[in-house]
Amino acid sequence: MKKSLFILTSLFIVILIVTNISFFKTSHQISGAPPYDPLDEQLPNNFDYPWLENWERPDGPPKVGLQVGHWKSEEVPDELRRLRNNTGSSGGGKSEWEVNYEIVEETKKILEENGIVVDVLPATIPPKYWADVFVSIHADGSLDPSKSGFKAAAPRRDMSGKANSLVEKMEMTYQETTSLPKDPNVSRNMRGYYAFSYWRYEHAVHPMTASAILETGFLTSASDRKIIVDNPQISAKGIAEGIMTYLESEGLLEL
Repeated sequence: MKKSLFILTSLFIVILIVTNISFFKTSHQISGAPPYDPLDEQLPNNFDYPWLENWERPDGPPKVGLQVGHWKSEEVPDELRRLRNNTGSSGGGKSEWEVNYEIVEETKKILEENGIVVDVLPATIPPKYWADVFVSIHADGSLDPSKSGFKAAAPRRDMSGKANSLVEKMEMTYQETTSLPKDPNVSRNMRGYYAFSYWRYEHAVHPMTASAILETGFLTSASDRKIIVDNPQISAKGIAEGIMTYLESEGLLEL
């Protein structure tokens, strides 16, 4: 009798745990950046871009591309069709793209007030898109609701030679502005982000664009949501200041 009771009790506990996990996964999607594809790292045999040797920045004011992560992912071209069902994370009653969009719009306002040309981009990047800066904005997710913080990454291959400088400056200003902790767990999905793979995809950033991807915080964290969901202008300020600091260091902006 005792043995049967023990088995029933154990079974009940297992069912309860599985049910709670399933509920959490349903109400809080945990995927952030789109899945990494190892093929993105396989360079073609003729990986040669002689036209870049004499490449010069086009004349004009500083230009920034802000990508809303997962926005209009169902509209990506066939070369990116694996992304069509990747909707990103969710939490606080919002899908990731909605949170990303609000942050991007607030960031755009700040940058434009400082004379910077801003393009707001969906999941599909215009072919060979060039800007002084490209930042893909995302929000993270985890099965562990206590996980908190932001993280940024440069492309694994950076022909511009400037992406690390951009990331360092954004990390500094974003942390100062939001007070969110820096998450050191930069994923392969981030460094191998599809928009960085100009050698494989037509719809990718120009190799001379200083590029970065930013996970602004965890949508599955109640404390992070107070910033990225409830006060997107705070996240935007941290992002914009990092971008402007970088542009100033490149002699493209006077602050």
